[in-house]
Amino acid sequence: MEIYVAIDDTDSLELGATGQSANELRRLIEDRNWGKTEAVTRHQLLLHPDIPYTSHNSAMCFKAVMGVDKLDEFIACAGKFLQETSAPGSDPGLCVAVKENIKNMEELLSFGYKAKEEVLTKAEAYKTAEHCGLHISEHGGTGLGIIGALAGIGLRITGNDGRFQGRMQLGNSGEKIAVGEIISKTEIDEVQSIDGQVLANHETMVIGEKIKTVLLEGKRILLVYRQGGAWHSCNNKQLKNY
Repeated sequence: MEIYVAIDDTDSLELGATGQSANELRRLIEDRNWGKTEAVTRHQLLLHPDIPYTSHNSAMCFKAVMGVDKLDEFIACAGKFLQETSAPGSDPGLCVAVKENIKNMEELLSFGYKAKEEVLTKAEAYKTAEHCGLHISEHGGTGLGIIGALAGIGLRITGNDGRFQGRMQLGNSGEKIAVGEIISKTEIDEVQSIDGQVLANHETMVIGEKIKTVLLEGKRILLVYRQGGAWHSCNNKQLKNY
């Protein structure tokens, strides 16, 4: 079965990284041979004075394929991991969804989009999770992380939100690389311009300092822009809306 796992607010300014914690949960599934996982995506939520967050208010989510017989054990292990490893002062939350069991999908997606624009409450998160048939749980502090975790599930499922966590290594900054080589050597599905043009395998791109990929139409996409007659990988400023 296809499941989605999201966490939020496991770190502090001094300790931890939620992306690292999400990858540890991926490794838990892989190392115990419970299933196969896909890369973690980072989903930007609303920045607002009424929302306590560490630095960027973003949730982390990944998809996995695993047997239903291991789901409860995974949830218990994930909760224990967050309880034991999250930074002091953090408010970690966990959300787990079995895609085929999700009820009221529109309500779940709506919650995700609202979290990018509105201040939401734990009560709203619990109500939405119950209506939609998702697991959410608090694992320290105020537990406010359940809001972002639930939103992260909704946003990842759209297939059109978030950046993949971490950087891709394609070569040295300033070097050129062919699109076909990028696709054959990495997990990137397509190289695409900001306005939606898909580059052919024979076309080349100038490698930037930090290579980040985004989730679009359910694919891992490397976005590029045209400058000086050449394609260049987009920088963080150009990707901030993803």
